Amino acid sequence: MGRMFGTDGVRGIANTELTPELAFQLGRVGAYVLTGQNRGPRFVVGKDTRISGDLLESSFISGVLSMGVDVLKLGVISTPGVAYLTKHLRADAGVMISASHNPVEDNGIKFFAGDGFKLVDAVEDEIERLLKSEEDTLPRPTGAHVGRVYDEPAVSAYQKFLHNTVTNRFEGLHIVLDCANGAASAIAPEVFRHLGARVTELNAQPDGVNINVGCGSTYPHVVQRAVLETGADMGLAFDGDADRLIAVDGSGQIVDGDHVMAICARALHERDSLKNNTVVATVMSNLGFVKAMEDLSIHVEQTAVGDRYVMEAMRKGDFVLGGEQSGHIIFLNHTTTGDGILTALQLVDIVKSTRTSLQQLRKVMRRYPQLLENVRVKDKTAWKTNQRIQAALQQAEADLGSQGRILVRESGTESIIRVMAEGPEEQKLQECVASIVEVVHEELA
Repeated sequence: MGRMFGTDGVRGIANTELTPELAFQLGRVGAYVLTGQNRGPRFVVGKDTRISGDLLESSFISGVLSMGVDVLKLGVISTPGVAYLTKHLRADAGVMISASHNPVEDNGIKFFAGDGFKLVDAVEDEIERLLKSEEDTLPRPTGAHVGRVYDEPAVSAYQKFLHNTVTNRFEGLHIVLDCANGAASAIAPEVFRHLGARVTELNAQPDGVNINVGCGSTYPHVVQRAVLETGADMGLAFDGDADRLIAVDGSGQIVDGDHVMAICARALHERDSLKNNTVVATVMSNLGFVKAMEDLSIHVEQTAVGDRYVMEAMRKGDFVLGGEQSGHIIFLNHTTTGDGILTALQLVDIVKSTRTSLQQLRKVMRRYPQLLENVRVKDKTAWKTNQRIQAALQQAEADLGSQGRILVRESGTESIIRVMAEGPEEQKLQECVASIVEVVHEELA
């Protein structure tokens, strides 16, 4: 059996893989590991809008209560909202029940420590070890010592925090918001209207089963079309738990995570607020982003794919900005995790501060053509030591020269090798990728 905790908590199909029984046990063990000997311990628990949230929330909370730990129930809220309120409410831990941008049948349980950061591997491993133990030897308090549930109407505190991260009012801007029928639905429109923007809402009527269905950050054409039809200044699309943002400028062009990071890095650099003059990105960030940062004399620290690796590098290097092309951006000077709504606010605040349209701001970087092919193989790690494949890689890198790059990596979940090439000439990329893929097929398929 593989590790239960993935890069973003425990996930699976609700009620078959992520069962109420497992949620109950996660509640028990999580409460035991994360509260220790604290007096008056308490968890905060939030969820997104998917229908299975009620089922898993009830089971998980029951497990926590059975350990004598109180629960502050937040209801529907974003993942970063849970992270912020865990620290704000001085809870021992926070838990979000969500599967982010995944389809409605999936769900997940994600833990935050009392400081609002995701759990480190060692703590997740301890929870998993106890979960897999054959005997449940954990305490079972009785009588007055079991936990209680308190409804905690703290979303307004999170919204107030968001308001305070910007310096400008947004009057005069027409913004389209695609809330993915998820956690952003009850938060984002109110926040932007409070700051004076004219808001057109899309997909902000969650019914439990329509979360992420043909909308949100993974379907940016929806907000693109709305921006062009309404003549809005920009569009902002979130995912189901509102920790990602994909933007669209007034001409309908997509402003992805790389563009957002480039815009924000330049703004922070100009204010002398980009700590250690560094931005953290993954190896999948577009080469155009790296080149743009070089032109601005901003250092780029690159990590493996995954926001936990971005965060790890940010904390280790004492950096304030990092993220992924997918729109998961971290502003460590404001909060402890990626936050789509906060990212959107920072972007709009720059538009107002610079009196420049998003269409102009996105020109800070030129997006290089990027070609990706997946190759199904028998052994996804063998490419690293295969001489023919390594020779093909070296030849392709030589052909692209300093203006391009080749990236090969194995899938984390399937027997697949991903071959990616970037550079200014698309025809050259096709030739390079085709030459590598052909050898991989011959050697490993």
